This record gives sequence, C-alpha cells and structure tokens, in this order.
Amino acid sequence: MFRFALSDARELRVLEDSDAAELYAVIEANRAHLSQWLPWAPGQTLDATRAFIAHTRKQLSGNDGFQCGILDSGRIIGVVGFHRVDWANRGTSLGYWLASREQGRGTMTLAVRALIDWAFDGWALNRVEIRAAVDNRPSRDVLRRLGLREEGVLRGVERIGGRYLDHVVYAVLASEWGTTTAVPSNAPARRSESASSVRSSG
Repeated sequence: MFRFALSDARELRVLEDSDAAELYAVIEANRAHLSQWLPWAPGQTLDATRAFIAHTRKQLSGNDGFQCGILDSGRIIGVVGFHRVDWANRGTSLGYWLASREQGRGTMTLAVRALIDWAFDGWALNRVEIRAAVDNRPSRDVLRRLGLREEGVLRGVERIGGRYLDHVVYAVLASEWGTTTAVPSNAPARRSESASSVRSSG
C-alpha cells in the first residue's frame, strides 16, 4: 500500500478490497450528484463496487495505472485515478469524483496535482489528458487552476440518462509541468523507456 499526503488531514491511498462497503456508502449518499456526470453512478451496487476495486487491483499489479481513495481524516470522500497507461506513447488520462459536501476546499486540485506529478516524475510520461463535461464547471475549474490547456470539444461523446454530453479535452505535457510532489514509499515501479505493451483497463 502507498499513500500521497495532500495536507495534514487529507491523503490519497490506493483502494483495497476492504474499502468496498465504505466506498459504496459514499456513492449511495451522493448518487444524485454523481449521476449528473458519471454513467455508472445511477445503477452502482455494492457488488459492482467490489468488482471495481478488484479491477483496480489488477490494474495496479499490471503496471497499468491505479485508483486512489481520497481520504480526509481517514474517511473516504472520493476517488481519483488513472484510466490506463499508454506506455508506447508515454501518455495517460485521469478521472475523479468527490462527495458533494467536500467540494470547495481545494481537495480535488491537490489530488489531481499529486497524480499529474506522479505521471511525469514517477513514470516519466509525456502527456496527461483529462476530459470534463462542458457544463461540469467545478471539474473544469480544477483543470483551469492547474493550468492544463484546453484542446477542444468532443461533441456528444458520452451518454448519461438518455442525454449526450459534450466533453472538453484538457491536457498538459511534461515540458509544461513542474513536479514538486515527493515519490511515496512502495509506489509502483517506473516503466522503462523501451516498454511498449499497452493493456486497456476498461
């Protein structure tokens, strides 16, 4: 297990099988909020949450990214993680969500910054991409604060509740980013420059 310290009380920790019930309780309490932007949220069950965590453990062991719980004083309040790692092209993408009551404290900005730092410093990647729905202002504000570049809009790219959402594509390159976060202990190994295998994490 490894952790990224964000502040005195807040940290990121790789999800464990034992987190399933607590993570599901946070999803259930925030289902209406999450369902605006995440296609899996309306029908998420405890069994599906267990399956998600099991998948993230395989993702981690396969060196294809990882998912972290966002914790405040030991309580899970959200998730942030890598969808996959494209080792051939040295790129990755991130996704995240936060409980509605926890927004407005800068937590997600700290969390996303930590993982972008890790992508560039820990894995020596070249590009990190993040997509946000056009109308999801809180999510887009995080990316603006971090200085990611807006590259364009994907029209009707995601279907949620019978409606199609446009996504804004944001990205940052290693040459544009200054890494400042220390590498945590027991972190995933850096992939060699010659690595080229790519496995989709779904």
